[in-house]
Amino acid sequence: MNTLDNIVQIEIPSLKDPRGSLAIIEGEVLPFSVERVYYLYDVPSDAYRGGHAHKSLVQCLVALSGSFEVLVDDGLNQRRIMLNKPDIGLLIPSGIWRELDNFSSGSVCLVLASEVFDESDYIRDYNEFKDSKI
Repeated sequence: MNTLDNIVQIEIPSLKDPRGSLAIIEGEVLPFSVERVYYLYDVPSDAYRGGHAHKSLVQCLVALSGSFEVLVDDGLNQRRIMLNKPDIGLLIPSGIWRELDNFSSGSVCLVLASEVFDESDYIRDYNEFKDSKI
């Protein structure tokens, strides 16, 4: 069973020069093969996204632009993590509840997922999530 100790921030390799920066996600950067990529944008500052856990899917969240906060919850403990650097990814293993909020204007959240979309992998009810941890 995953806990908050299994949530890690990973450094995404980048090349910087006077023309700008280039971040590279390939090979061994992520501990899983990427099967799905999507991004969140134009999220109002008073809205939140997420509000679920996954049974088996693993995700890496990256703030490509702007900032947002991620509330992670393992059923016993919670922690808020600010993402605001495009070369830092937040690796969230399965079995962790997540909520994203406090989006800054112009923020973009990139999500790299270990599996294609499968509704049966989602736990969308917080009480059901808590019960699954017992």
